[in-house]
Amino acid sequence: MANVNMPFNASQQQLALLRLVNWGLKIGLILFATDLFGLTTPPIALSYVLIIEACYVGFSYRFHRLSMNNNGLLFLTLLLDTLFWATWLYFTGGATNAFVSLLLLPIAISAITLPRWAPWYLTIVSTAFYTLMIVDISDEMRDPAMAHDMSQIPMTHTMQANQAMPVSHSMDMGSHYLGMWFNFVISALVLTVTVGFIAKRIRQKNAELRYLREAQLRQEKILALGTASAQMAHQLATPLATLRLLVDELFESANDAEQTELISEMQQALNRCEVTLSDLRLATESIREHKLTHQPVNQLADMLIDQVNLLMPETQLNITLTPQVEQGILYTDMSLLPALMALIQNGAQASQDNQHSAVVDINISLSQPQELSITIRDYGVGIATHLLHTLGNNMVKSPKGMGIAVLLSHTSFERLGGKLFLKPHPDCGTEAIVTLPLSVQKAS
Repeated sequence: MANVNMPFNASQQQLALLRLVNWGLKIGLILFATDLFGLTTPPIALSYVLIIEACYVGFSYRFHRLSMNNNGLLFLTLLLDTLFWATWLYFTGGATNAFVSLLLLPIAISAITLPRWAPWYLTIVSTAFYTLMIVDISDEMRDPAMAHDMSQIPMTHTMQANQAMPVSHSMDMGSHYLGMWFNFVISALVLTVTVGFIAKRIRQKNAELRYLREAQLRQEKILALGTASAQMAHQLATPLATLRLLVDELFESANDAEQTELISEMQQALNRCEVTLSDLRLATESIREHKLTHQPVNQLADMLIDQVNLLMPETQLNITLTPQVEQGILYTDMSLLPALMALIQNGAQASQDNQHSAVVDINISLSQPQELSITIRDYGVGIATHLLHTLGNNMVKSPKGMGIAVLLSHTSFERLGGKLFLKPHPDCGTEAIVTLPLSVQKAS
């Protein structure tokens, strides 16, 4: 039986080997165990069926990778397995064959490896085959004259014995066959429902474990980046303070307008570094002490405008707030603002590179009654399709860098109960959609 914990190609190879074992079992029972298990001597027609099945087994083993990630093809192979088993059972004893329960094997495999519809179809097909065998043997019990030659139809010895049996005994055998049929149906339904449900739960658990492993690896990377950032921020504090003193002295000793303008630009750059370093310290302290505060959405929008005007004065920021969110409240910390600013900076850079104008549009609205949606749209050339689902979850190599800013922003949003989605805009550029839960508290 396929192992749901194994890769899909390994399961396919196991199924191919299982078909080979089943074919060998059929041959061995016919050659060495016909009398031991009371099987009927099969007709010559079964030999041709076994030859065809041998070709099918060899083909399925040689090309087992063809059905990889193809549920339809895998279902077709299991349907053929059911057909071959039903044919062998019919020619070696029919409903009285001791190995009739092997019809349940394809149902069990499909319940584990295929969607829920597959085992139901195989249950119907297997039950139909078994019902036909029950009906066939019941007809022969009622009319022994219809018995064929021993080499053609199974259970001839039983038919001859039934000629001398009382009617009550024949009725008892009919009830026995009906009970066998009912037991087969119950077993098939149990496999379809129970095993299918267990396999579904196992798949869900495996998916959750995969997600947790990926999240743990991402958190380890974030921890390493955070440690390196804290060390560098600590090392930058003293050089920045020294530069501030030097720039102030130069500004006081400036002789002409050109020098004053250059020194003013240096002061703006230093202001940006000092504000960023101060925000980093505040965010680090907030995260370390788990300081969460209620922040109105309209206040967050004003803070974004102030930060962009201070740190990126060349950027044209267009913010739109829907009336439903103006009085909304976020339960957040100091890491939210830098995370949004990183996305705005990336968008401004993308717009600048494509249109020589740093334009970023932000739309703040409700995606659900208690969920805030912040859409940050740039006017760049867009992000490659193969990077859309990876960027923000892992560090990726791209012409613009390693995607560390987006990764850190995504981690901050997740820690606050939110998510980050990236998608291309129909016209041009990219949309970064941030969703955050709203607090039940309302702004006064």
